[in-house]
Amino acid sequence: MAKNDTVSITTEELPDGLVLSPKGDIDLSRSPSMRAQVTAAMRKSPKRLVIDLSGVSYMDSSGVATLVEALQSTRKAGAKLLLCGLTPRVRSILEISRLDTVFSIVADRTAASSA
Repeated sequence: MAKNDTVSITTEELPDGLVLSPKGDIDLSRSPSMRAQVTAAMRKSPKRLVIDLSGVSYMDSSGVATLVEALQSTRKAGAKLLLCGLTPRVRSILEISRLDTVFSIVADRTAASSA
């Protein structure tokens, strides 16, 4: 992948899981990179996977599909997926698609650690 085709994601360990914090847009060119990092995180068998989207200003349908795949992976593994830190634009995308009723969405990392 070219450098501009990857999304920068920091990973932080929790006592019972992981927090992934992507930075930048998650679009058609960058969603495969995010998908690969979610897959790598799931190989560690976390009980909880938190995706902190506070650094994501834009997400297209391929980014949303990546989140849906992450939800499917966590459910299959018996883990919990939490989204937090949604920017207004990303929240709007999830609301328009009504996926805000499917995902567990909390305000921030603090709320995610107690959810």
